[in-house]
Amino acid sequence: MRQLFICCFLAMVLSPVAFAQVDFKVQISKSELGINERLRIEFTMNKEGDNFNPPSFDGFRIAAGPSQSVSNIYVNGKSSFSKTYTYLLIPLKKGKITIGQATIDIDGSIYKTIPVDIQVKDAVELPKNPNDPNYIASESLHLVAALSKSKVYINEPVTVIYKLYFDSKVRPSDVNPIDMPEYNDFWSQDIPSRRTIEREMFKGKLYNYVAWQQTVLYPQRAGKLPIAPLSLDVQLDVPTNRRDFFGNQVYTQVSRTITAGKRTLTVLPFPEAGKPINFNGAVGDFSFEVKASKDALNASESLQATVVVRGKGNLKLFSLPEMATPSALERYDPEYSEQVNTTLSGMRGSIKNTYTLVPQFQGKYPIPPIVFSYFDPQAKTYKTLESTELIIDVLEGPKAATPVASAPNTGTVAVPNVAGSFQFIAQQTSFKPIKQPPFFGSTLFFALLTLPVILLLLYFIIRSQTPDATAIARRHKARLVKKFLGKAKKNMSEASAFYVSLEAALHNYLKARLQIQTSDFSKEKMQTLLSDKGVEKDTVALFIQVLTNCELARYAPSSRSSMEQDYETAVAAITQMDKQFKS
Repeated sequence: MRQLFICCFLAMVLSPVAFAQVDFKVQISKSELGINERLRIEFTMNKEGDNFNPPSFDGFRIAAGPSQSVSNIYVNGKSSFSKTYTYLLIPLKKGKITIGQATIDIDGSIYKTIPVDIQVKDAVELPKNPNDPNYIASESLHLVAALSKSKVYINEPVTVIYKLYFDSKVRPSDVNPIDMPEYNDFWSQDIPSRRTIEREMFKGKLYNYVAWQQTVLYPQRAGKLPIAPLSLDVQLDVPTNRRDFFGNQVYTQVSRTITAGKRTLTVLPFPEAGKPINFNGAVGDFSFEVKASKDALNASESLQATVVVRGKGNLKLFSLPEMATPSALERYDPEYSEQVNTTLSGMRGSIKNTYTLVPQFQGKYPIPPIVFSYFDPQAKTYKTLESTELIIDVLEGPKAATPVASAPNTGTVAVPNVAGSFQFIAQQTSFKPIKQPPFFGSTLFFALLTLPVILLLLYFIIRSQTPDATAIARRHKARLVKKFLGKAKKNMSEASAFYVSLEAALHNYLKARLQIQTSDFSKEKMQTLLSDKGVEKDTVALFIQVLTNCELARYAPSSRSSMEQDYETAVAAITQMDKQFKS
């Protein structure tokens, strides 16, 4: 009887502790889903906590969330509490994806959820409900890789344009690349697209379309070469059957992942029949010229001889034939230069090697003709061009002791060693001593003697007027901001380097004004701190928008105009914030 009483007493005492046990767990809508489906994930706790920290969601994009819901239920005098953070996720790749642990601080203790594994499979067929926004989006949005040619020769250009088709009744609001194609076995160059909306027939229906990305490819080997697909994550505004108070149609936002599919290009090898010995891979339609800056000069003077190829073709992908010169013409390594413009139709322009030649002796010296061969894919034949022979007439200078023969057309040059060829240089000199005035007692002596005293006085004067360490640090950081902005402006030719420099400038500016460390940065905290400092909401939004553009630029190509606009916006945001900051 005594033992029964003790058990009942312990149960009454320990029951509140049992009921107060913290429960922090994760729930998912499904463990397997298609690449075109969404995942709902919930983090639930039975007690209020602080500093909820979700996992990174690597492999997913957050379509919505976090949304919070709180439940307080009282039943028979007992209360139960529940708080849930909900996210909607869109998978970005197929395969097994692990969602890490979420953490929260409850009563000074850190609680964690267990990791969960999600298996992402191929796209699943959506229900064909004409009123379902997801079905409307799947039928109204398409991504196609259009090739200018299906069969080319090695080093013949082909253009691939990724066209994003969408029906006029839907409106794309945001487009982000997921998988950028890698052009293995190709030399490639992206051509900037204005991304203007145009109209075109697609599958027997008139669609709006945007040339999202366009690239010129030069295949580097023969065979069936695959072109990797481009995948995009598109946010669409899809119409519903509902109307607002004014009778306007209500739209709902749908997220959809689309891919252009893999394409294959047939690349033909060069024909062996009639292939010149000196052919080095030039493909296109070219002209060839060898010329000299002067045809008459004196010994020890210099002239420039240039080898130039002009036209349309793979100008950046082959080397120019080498010039051979007589041994009496000293030849320096050529200086390479190019003026090549790459468009959707391929490369066009000129490349050239400029040789500097210095004759050593009198006489007439021929530069033998140079032969250049290329393959014309339109005519499907090889063509060979030959330059004219150049004669260099050296009028004045030393005469060679022995006749100088022309070197063979191998590109190697030997400079002769002839005794007496430098006899015109003076070999006798006369030297005179230079008188130096005494150092002690001179003006320089007294200047060096008084200089340390003057420098010491200047040091104490400057030190007395030096501001405190905080002001020095602030000025230093302000100079650092200017440095990064200047660096960003210099890097406008390369989008990636530009946006890295611009984002660094914005972050350093905030560190200088708010006196916070890099680890404290988050967009929500930035907005709160800037508002507390008296910065207007429009200015804060402008600043956050530039930071967002810097982040998005890592995954999407940017044009020169957009980089200039982001730079000007960053300057305007910093200028306005300086005026609005509370002292």
